[in-house]
Amino acid sequence: MRQELMSLPKGLADDVSRNLVMVARLIDEDPEGAYGYSRVALRLASRVAAVREAAGFAAYANQKYSEALAEFRAARRMTGNVDLWPVMADCERGLGRPEKALDMAGAPEVQKLDKAGQVEMRLVAAGARRDMDQLDAAIVTLQSPELASNSVQPWTARLRYAYADALLAAGREGEAREWFAKAVESDKDGSTDASDRLAELDGVEFVDALVEDGNEAEVVVDDVNVDVDVEDQDLDSDRVIDDGIDDEGVDEDDDDSAPEVVASEAATDEVVEIVEIVEVDDSPQTGDKAKGDQTD
Repeated sequence: MRQELMSLPKGLADDVSRNLVMVARLIDEDPEGAYGYSRVALRLASRVAAVREAAGFAAYANQKYSEALAEFRAARRMTGNVDLWPVMADCERGLGRPEKALDMAGAPEVQKLDKAGQVEMRLVAAGARRDMDQLDAAIVTLQSPELASNSVQPWTARLRYAYADALLAAGREGEAREWFAKAVESDKDGSTDASDRLAELDGVEFVDALVEDGNEAEVVVDDVNVDVDVEDQDLDSDRVIDDGIDDEGVDEDDDDSAPEVVASEAATDEVVEIVEIVEVDDSPQTGDKAKGDQTD
């Protein structure tokens, strides 16, 4: 990516890199903000593959699937890389074309993906089956050596979660509980809400206590009463606890509302590395966006 930016004049490369840094920083917590910065970068350097890819992920995070697909296709044409294949298929799901996503799951490109990419493609294919109300087929699609393995990989928690969710949708609650528990075991960074889903199945309810007067609050957790001493604690009552673009450029008229380059000068000193956001991660993940499933 740095090499691609080096092909630009220095001043322009600095401006583009600042905006790409902001896209990477904001894409999880502020997708709309990330999208705005991506549009600026796209306007400045639409012929740089990394810029098209970043713009695609920003659009994907905002559920602008048609735009995201166009950007991913442009990036793939520029680089010949197949890494974006799963997220492109998930965009097809987001556009209401699960059949197309399944066609992509059976394409030769899948064999060129690394293990993480192949797992992502399996998640997308299972999501497409569920879109088509083919629950049993979705369950079978997720059954794989990667699912059965005891080894914990970056994709393990999401794969187990998707399998548990499909089992639950099929009415197989006992098996679903088992796999949600396995997902919790492997979900070290909290990439899923498996623990909450497991608690639901176990009938655990968390009730927030409303404290108005006195020094004690009663917290009820699964019908167990616990007295909590809140004396000398500063309680804040306001606190809540728990369509496509071609390769020739971008129409600047559509970018009037995009933010100008306002990233700090310090951003230019960062090592700008736009890695494959579909990780299984943390970047936006395939299937987590399209149709609201927990499958990138």
